[in-house]
Amino acid sequence: MFNQLKNYYAILAGKKRAKFLKANLDELIEEVREIMESCELCERKCKVNRLKGEIGHCKVPNKMLISSEFLHFGEEPFFVPSHTIFFMGCTMHCQFCQNYAISQWLESGYEIFPEILALKIKERKTQGSKNVNFVGGEPTPYLLFILQTLKELKNLKVNLPIIWNSNFYMSEKTMNILNQIIDVFLPDFKYGNNRCAKDISLVENYFDIISRNHLLAKGEIVIRHLILPNHIKCCSFPILEWISNNLGKKCIVNLMDQYYPCYNVLKKEKFMSLRRKITLKEFEEVKKRAEELNLIYIC
Repeated sequence: MFNQLKNYYAILAGKKRAKFLKANLDELIEEVREIMESCELCERKCKVNRLKGEIGHCKVPNKMLISSEFLHFGEEPFFVPSHTIFFMGCTMHCQFCQNYAISQWLESGYEIFPEILALKIKERKTQGSKNVNFVGGEPTPYLLFILQTLKELKNLKVNLPIIWNSNFYMSEKTMNILNQIIDVFLPDFKYGNNRCAKDISLVENYFDIISRNHLLAKGEIVIRHLILPNHIKCCSFPILEWISNNLGKKCIVNLMDQYYPCYNVLKKEKFMSLRRKITLKEFEEVKKRAEELNLIYIC
C-alpha cells in the first residue's frame, strides 16, 4: 500500500514539495476565471457567468461558502488527522445523500476568504494535520477560491499534500487544472452504469464521465465505493471490474459499508429498494469480487 501513496508520504516527510507549490497559480487562476464566465467547471456545463453572480445548477454564488472545517479522524487511516474543509452545494443530487443539509442547501454555510482559510490551514498543520482535504458537498464549483487559497498558502511556505475529495463529475478542463495542484485524488465511484446514476443522483452519462476522469487523473488515487443495497451486480461488480481492467493495482479501493437510508429515499416510493442498510452477505460478495480481481482494498 505504501507504493500507491509514495509521493504523499514523501511530501509528509519533507522530501518532496506538494504539487501546488510548483504550479503557476496566477496562470491557473486566470484560466478558471475564463471558464467561469460561461461556467463549465463540472459536466453540467450550465454556461452561466458566475463571475457576475449568475447561479448555475450547483447554486454556488461567486464567493467561498463552507459548512465547517476541522481535523477529521474518521477518514482513511493513512490520511488522519485530515484537515477537512466542507464546501456548500453540490453538482449532483444523490437521493440518499448523508450530507444533504450541506449539499442541497438546507444550510446556508458561512463565507470565508482565501487569506483566512490559508491561515487556518497553517494553524491546523501545527495541530497535527497531515493534509488539506477539500470536500463537500462538492469542491469543484469553488475551484477559483481554492486556487486563491493555495496561492496564499504558498506565500506562507506551507508544504502539505492536497486531497481532492469529490464526486468526480468534473469537466476535462477542470481535470487538467486539478492535475497541476492535487497530490491525491479521493473520488467517489458510486454507480456501475448510467441508468442507476440518473435514477438516484439525477445526472447524465455518469459512468462515462467518472471513468474518463479516473483515467485523466495524474496523481495518487484512493477510490471510495459506497455499497448500495440491491445494487451489487449492477453497480459494485462493474465498478470493481472496470478498476481492475483500467487501473489495476495503481490505486487503493475503499469498500464502504456505512450506507444508511436518509433524505429523499425515505420520502419517495420509487426508492423503496434503498430503504435499508446493506446486508453482511452483500458486503462479503463485494469483498470477494475485489479479492478475485486482485485489487488492493480496505474496508
